[in-house]
Amino acid sequence: MKILGIDPGLGTTGWGLIEAEGNRLRHLANGHLKTDPKEPLPQRLSHLASQLEAIIADHQPDGAAAEEIFVNKNPRSTLKLAQARGALLCIAASRGITVGEYAPSLVKKAVVGTGGADKDQVHAMVKVLLPGTKVAGSDAADALAVAITHAHHAASSSRGY
Repeated sequence: MKILGIDPGLGTTGWGLIEAEGNRLRHLANGHLKTDPKEPLPQRLSHLASQLEAIIADHQPDGAAAEEIFVNKNPRSTLKLAQARGALLCIAASRGITVGEYAPSLVKKAVVGTGGADKDQVHAMVKVLLPGTKVAGSDAADALAVAITHAHHAASSSRGY
């Protein structure tokens, strides 16, 4: 099963693609989608959607997973993040891809073992779980962590846990 992990953001969205066979995970690709902060919001959302469509067309994932939104101190930033996330989820769903959604603390727990792990710990464990992977930045590492979380949950649910 190919799983596309998404770490949503309006300026930068991380993405990571893994293959899961039972408990075995293999890195396939990762990167980030960028938008121009000088562009109006609708154009930025459209650009994010187009970029994700291209990744889905190129890699044909079987499933996807996205990190849920955590509420920032800045409500305006939270709203922009929510709009970007909505555009990305819509594209995946419109392509027939079921999307799992995971809280940041659940992703940390699944990858590191504790929901209070910091970003450096998550990124280090991504490299351990996907040996030899060259990660295209912290957003891509977060996206790979989301994909790993989805793979673990899919494996658990298929065993009836």
